[in-house]
Amino acid sequence: MEPCVESLLPYNHFENWIMALGVTVGSTALMYFVRCFAIRKTHQLAQRASTRLAEFVSKMLHTTYITFLLCIGVYLGSLFLVLPANYKIIISRIAVAALILQLAVWADAGLRAWRAQFMDTHGDGARKASSLIMFFMLRLLTWTVAFLMLLDNFGFNITTLVASLGIGGIAVALATQNILGDLFASLSIMIDKPFEIGDFIIVGDALGAVEYIGLKTTRLRGLGGEQIVFSNGDLLKSRIHNHKRMQSRRVAFNLRVAYGTPDAQMARIPQMVRDIVAARDDVDFDRAHFFRYGEWSLDFEVVYHFKSPDYNPHMDAQQAILLEIYRCFERERIQFAHPLSVIRVAEPSDPAGGWLPQSLAQREEVRH
Repeated sequence: MEPCVESLLPYNHFENWIMALGVTVGSTALMYFVRCFAIRKTHQLAQRASTRLAEFVSKMLHTTYITFLLCIGVYLGSLFLVLPANYKIIISRIAVAALILQLAVWADAGLRAWRAQFMDTHGDGARKASSLIMFFMLRLLTWTVAFLMLLDNFGFNITTLVASLGIGGIAVALATQNILGDLFASLSIMIDKPFEIGDFIIVGDALGAVEYIGLKTTRLRGLGGEQIVFSNGDLLKSRIHNHKRMQSRRVAFNLRVAYGTPDAQMARIPQMVRDIVAARDDVDFDRAHFFRYGEWSLDFEVVYHFKSPDYNPHMDAQQAILLEIYRCFERERIQFAHPLSVIRVAEPSDPAGGWLPQSLAQREEVRH
């Protein structure tokens, strides 16, 4: 004899159904009220304090859907009913699935709000592709994790699936490692910002202004007008000199004075150079010293700091300083050194020979 339906379903009093319905409606209404209240408060806080976090939270709360709230309300109401075990499992899994989906929707809304804010501040044409692919990967990761959690919630064994995805991912990564390397290098350039569009950089023996930063390559405009293309992976493996981020330029040059210059004039040269360099407002004098006996000159080293990183103004200042030093040396009759040669003349009575310093213009031919 078949069992009757009443014996299969637990019996619930009318009061239990009223209580379950009341809890379902009340909890759903309460959660919806809390959502509206939180949206209003965060929106006011974002307008009053201009905080980015409050704006993100406000945009995320706007994506709280009543369907998900209702699923959670039904689960709370079912707690006041006596139901078979399989019914309880189904209702609880639906509630957990609604919670997972709502969290994924919140995360996706937060990423989209972050992307919009990032594009407003850093979304130039060259970085747009890199930023879009980065946010796409983050959103894909969010929904992939949510999907796997949903499968696990409904009783599917995702261990094999995750292992298969891992093996497939390794195979794809090995096949496209160069492309992926350049892609992640592009994301690293976008996040870390070792250089930006318009920066003048030196990479090895190549130098130029950064013209484009893409997903795979970065392009420079060389001094000769040519375009220099680097793969992003190779670029980050190199030492990059970013000249645009200099605060000042250190300039060092040598003055070569002729041998035979009186010691009084030699002693005055550092002070002369100091007065000439320190008279300018755009440079900071560092030092000037007689530092070496050269092969054919007495060498002075001069160091100063130009206060701007711009190259052309630096060269204008360098030219003015060198011209003023030249004029000062002419007034003081200080001679710049010129290269000299030494000719050794062998004498019949002296196997070692003698020596005679002569300038290049005063060489004499020695005939035996």
